[in-house]
Amino acid sequence: MTRTSPMFRRHASLTAGVLAAVTLALGPANTASAAAPAPTEAELRTDLAKSATKVDKLTKAYAAKRKSLKKAKKAAALAKKSLSKAEEVYAEVRRQVDAVVQGSYQSGEGNLPALLFAPDLRGSTAAGQLTVQQSSYVQSFATGLERTRKTAESAADLTDRIEAEVEKADIRRDKAKEVVGDIKNRLDRLVPTGSGRRADGTWAPQSPIGADNITDRTRIMREAIAKRFDLPYAVGCHRSGGSGEHPLGRACDFMMSTGGAMPSAANRALGDEIAAWAIANKDRLGVKYVIWRQRINSGSGWRGMSDRGSITANHFDHPHISMY
Repeated sequence: MTRTSPMFRRHASLTAGVLAAVTLALGPANTASAAAPAPTEAELRTDLAKSATKVDKLTKAYAAKRKSLKKAKKAAALAKKSLSKAEEVYAEVRRQVDAVVQGSYQSGEGNLPALLFAPDLRGSTAAGQLTVQQSSYVQSFATGLERTRKTAESAADLTDRIEAEVEKADIRRDKAKEVVGDIKNRLDRLVPTGSGRRADGTWAPQSPIGADNITDRTRIMREAIAKRFDLPYAVGCHRSGGSGEHPLGRACDFMMSTGGAMPSAANRALGDEIAAWAIANKDRLGVKYVIWRQRINSGSGWRGMSDRGSITANHFDHPHISMY
C-alpha cells in the first residue's frame, strides 16, 4: 500500500476543511433558484397586460408592413411591365434605324431618306422623334431603356427588402403571442376552486347570497372570468322569474353584443374563448354546462339545440354558464 507523507495528509485535511466551510456558507448550488418565489397572480396579470399591448403594437406593425409590401409589389409589377414595353420600343427603333441605314447605304445618300417618315412605317410616334443622326436617336432610347431597367430593378429590390421585413415582423408577433399564451397558461393554473366541493368531487347545494343574489360558487366563476378576459359588456346573472339557473343565482350571461345583434367577429372569437375556458375548468369551478351559439356542452362535447326564435334566445350574443 502506498504511504502518504504527514505533510500531504495535513494539506489534504486543510483543503477538505476549507471546501466544507465554503459549501456550508454557500449551500447547495440550486438553493437560490429553488427558493425563487413564483410570480403572484397580480404580477402575472401585469405581465399579461404588457405582453398583450406589445402583441397589439406588433400586429399593427405587421399589418403596415403587409400594406407596404402590397404597394411595392404593385409598383414592381408596373415597372416590370414598363421595362418590357421599353425593350419592345427599343428593339423596334433599332430595327427601323437599321432599315433606314441599309436603305441609305444602298441609295448612296448620307442622310436619312424619306422612308424614315413614311406613313406605313411602324412606330409612327417613335419615327416622328427621329433626328438626323441615327446614333444619337438610338442612344436616347437606349438611355431611356436603361433608366427604366434601373427603376424596375430598384422596385424589385424594394419588394424583396419589404418581404424580409414582413417575415421578421411576423416572427416577432408570433413570439410575443407565445409569451401571452404562456402567461395565460400560468394564470389558468391559478384558477380558484369553487366553494362547496365535497371530497368525492360533487358539489354541495348553495343558495344565493349578497346583493347580487347569486351563489358563492357562481360569484367565484364570474370574477375568475372577469379577471381572465377583457369583457366588452355587462355580465347578467340573477333574474327573477322563469326557469333554469338564473332565478336560483347559479348562472351568468357574458354578453358579446347589445340590442339583440350578432357579435362582431372579434367578440364572437372572445365568446368562443370564454366558452372553451369554462368547459376546460368546469371540474375546478363547478360548472354544470355552457350554452353558446345554439349549442350546449356539459363536458362531453357540443350538442345542437332547438331554435328558440331569436339571436339572444339562441345564445348567439352571449355564452351562458350554469353552475352546480
